[in-house]
Amino acid sequence: MKKTVFLTALLLFIITAAGLSAYAKMDDKPRAQSTLNSSQSDHVIRVYGPGGPFGPIKEAAEHFSGKTGIKVEVTAGPEGNWIGQAKQNADIIFGGSEYMLQDFIFNHPEMIDTKSRTELYPRAAGILVRKGNPKKIESLKDLTKKGVKIIDVNGAGQLGLWEDLAGRKGLIDGISQNIDFSVKSSAEAIERWKSNSSLDAWITYESWYYRLQDVTDLVELPKEDKLYRGTPIALTKITDQKKEAQQFIDYLRTEESHQIFQKWGWK
Repeated sequence: MKKTVFLTALLLFIITAAGLSAYAKMDDKPRAQSTLNSSQSDHVIRVYGPGGPFGPIKEAAEHFSGKTGIKVEVTAGPEGNWIGQAKQNADIIFGGSEYMLQDFIFNHPEMIDTKSRTELYPRAAGILVRKGNPKKIESLKDLTKKGVKIIDVNGAGQLGLWEDLAGRKGLIDGISQNIDFSVKSSAEAIERWKSNSSLDAWITYESWYYRLQDVTDLVELPKEDKLYRGTPIALTKITDQKKEAQQFIDYLRTEESHQIFQKWGWK
C-alpha cells in the first residue's frame, strides 16, 4: 500500500515538472521577442541645434527614417530652451554657422566630439522686407535711407553679418544709424517682426524667407555681394549610438539631402 502511494506521488511529480518545463520553453521565446521589440521602439537619434537649419534637417530626418527605420528626433531653437535636455541625451549637435558651433564647444567642452565635426552646406545672407516691399528696398545702400527701420540679430549665427556686408560698401555708419532693434536670436527677431509692423528690413540668411513667406519678401544681393556662412554638425561625446548617428550625418551629405537644403534656401 505504501509502495503504491509513493509511486503515485512520484508519477504526479514527474508529470507536473515536465508540464512546467514545457510551458517555460513555450513562453520563453515570446518574452524575448517582446523585449526586443520594446528596445527597438525606443531607439531614437536625438539631434539639437538652433532654429535656422531646423527645416531642412527635420525634412532630411524624415527621409532618413523612412529609408532606414531609424527614428530621428530634431529639437531646435534658442540654446537655452534645450541645452539641459541635450546634456542628458544628445547624439548630434548642429550650428547655424561655424563660429556658432565653435562657441558651443567653448561653452560646453564636455559635449562635442570635435573630430567628428562636419560641414554641411553654406547659405547666403540677404535682406528680408515687408510683403510687397513698400519701402522699395533693392540693395544694401537702400537700407541707409532716412526712415528705414532695421532689426538686427546680434548672435545666433548672425553676429556681425550686416557689418561684414556693409563694410565692403562703406555703408557701416549709414546702416548702423537705422538699426531700430537688436536682439540675440532669430526667434526674438521673428516675434518682433510679427508684432511691430514699423520694422522694414532684416539682414539675415535667405533661408529664413522660406520659413516666413507669409510675412516677408526676399531681396537677394548681387552675386558679387553675397556673403556665405556654413552649417556645421558633429557627434556628441555622450552618444551611445555613434554608428547610427554617424549614419545620419553621412546621409545629410548625400545629394538627396543637398537638394532638400537647396529647397530651403541653402547653396
